[in-house]
Amino acid sequence: MAFAELLEHVGGEGLFQTLQLFTLLLPNLFLPPHVLGDNFLAATPRHRCWAHMLDGGSEAATNLTPEALLAVSIPLGPDKKPHQCRRFRRPQWQLLDPNATATNWSEAATEPCVDGWVYDHSTFSSTIVAEWGLVCDSQGLQPMLQAIFMAGVLLGSSVLGLLSYWFGRKTLLSWCCLQVAVADTSTIFAPSFLVYCGLRFLSAFGLAGIILTSATLMVEWTTTRRRDVTMTLLGCTYSMGQMVLGGLAFVLRDWRALQLAVSTPFFAIFLLCWWLPESARWLIITGRPDRALQELRTVARINGHKEAKKTLTLEVLTSSMEEEVASARTHQSVLDLFRVPTLWRRSCCLFIICFSLMISYYGLVLDLQNLGSDIFLLQVLFGAVDLLGRATVTFLLRFFGRRTILAVFQAMAGLSILANVLVPQDLQTLRVVFAVLGKGCFAVTLTIVTIYKTELFPTPLRMTADGFLQAVGRLGAVMGPLIRMTRQAVPLLPPLSYGLTPIVSSLVLLLFLPETRGLPLPDTIQDLEAQKPAAARGNRREVTITESTWF
Repeated sequence: MAFAELLEHVGGEGLFQTLQLFTLLLPNLFLPPHVLGDNFLAATPRHRCWAHMLDGGSEAATNLTPEALLAVSIPLGPDKKPHQCRRFRRPQWQLLDPNATATNWSEAATEPCVDGWVYDHSTFSSTIVAEWGLVCDSQGLQPMLQAIFMAGVLLGSSVLGLLSYWFGRKTLLSWCCLQVAVADTSTIFAPSFLVYCGLRFLSAFGLAGIILTSATLMVEWTTTRRRDVTMTLLGCTYSMGQMVLGGLAFVLRDWRALQLAVSTPFFAIFLLCWWLPESARWLIITGRPDRALQELRTVARINGHKEAKKTLTLEVLTSSMEEEVASARTHQSVLDLFRVPTLWRRSCCLFIICFSLMISYYGLVLDLQNLGSDIFLLQVLFGAVDLLGRATVTFLLRFFGRRTILAVFQAMAGLSILANVLVPQDLQTLRVVFAVLGKGCFAVTLTIVTIYKTELFPTPLRMTADGFLQAVGRLGAVMGPLIRMTRQAVPLLPPLSYGLTPIVSSLVLLLFLPETRGLPLPDTIQDLEAQKPAAARGNRREVTITESTWF
């Protein structure tokens, strides 16, 4: 018997799987507040220069109203509100004249905010932007922080993926939970922005390990027929976490309080994870059958299969897993994806698709302040539409092919972003509608691409291709915030980039990649060459949805 039969022997759908599922869903519920938390932790409040007449106290004229003092101290900006980054060198008393016009002050000498800023605390009592003055000439540091965080996820995915093979899934999961808890809790004591960035990088590194190991443990202890339900629940938990983030941020308006609220649960999760058995499949493949036997018997005891203690022996275990151990010893290289024309074409096309998706996705979800005034409601709506999008995938796959769905929803996501370029800032409701529509399209797209990419590669190279494309997607996630740094110099470049890239990649998809609906999974390169879409008609297989870990 193979491992699947061993799992059935000890109980593949029992109490253990239920307890494991709820345990591993907990860290995934708190992932979105860490990945998307900068929308609130690093929100930019309304601000103006600190001015002597307004904020100096002793110099203020007692017979003037605060509005009059503001008018003579701070020039008007392009939006006809007090300028956020300039102030008058000297009070412009002539502006108090009722007949004064813009020309009375437009030529007056102004200067940057050399004495700092005064922030509006009506929405947030404190953010890291106000803490370290990440505004005006330093406003590019905020998207830089997001890029550093995504770089931590990218590096963590690469390094911890290898370490999980050497040290095990459970050990790495526990360590990563502790690392995230310590690193993110420590940010509230960060003495400078540089230290804060370093701690966020360490947190992102650990979060990548949680994403990888929790999904892997869940899959390796779940039977094939329950895997689609389990992984769908994992994705829905992430959607719920987005809504939780909106609610927590609404209640906790101070960045330190919010950071503590989303970080301290990982201390409890760290302790909770210790009851989880190590992956028996991994233990067998790495040559530790004695320990694997103990873990399998533990699972059998929890599931009430007492007879397994007698029938499951070391000889049965080793003989049943001989083929899997032998296949695990053959390693494939990323270079193998580019040695055959068919694989080369598919790899390059998916490189473009995954890279562009992540650029646009994180360009959208990490820029809530530019999409609507009520970012708390918008975050909740994003989570709700994400949940709805994931839930509709199974329905869509019954009637349409993967390539068709992927191309259509990619293009719709891009068009939604481009539409917001044309919508004025004062039409907030319409901007929110387009943003939520785009987020829903991305939810469908990311789920479909996870299914589609596994069907384009042969079995020996499937995991190699998946790891390569995950890294490409993470690289796109790093580039998304970096593109937003150009907004100050070229305001239209970020939205145009976020909107056009998924549209272009949808054309690449339609022109160069095949439809895989109904086709059996290819086992060899020869199977890829021989694939004909028509051959699958009347021979459809059950769709198994593996939820994307591109959070």
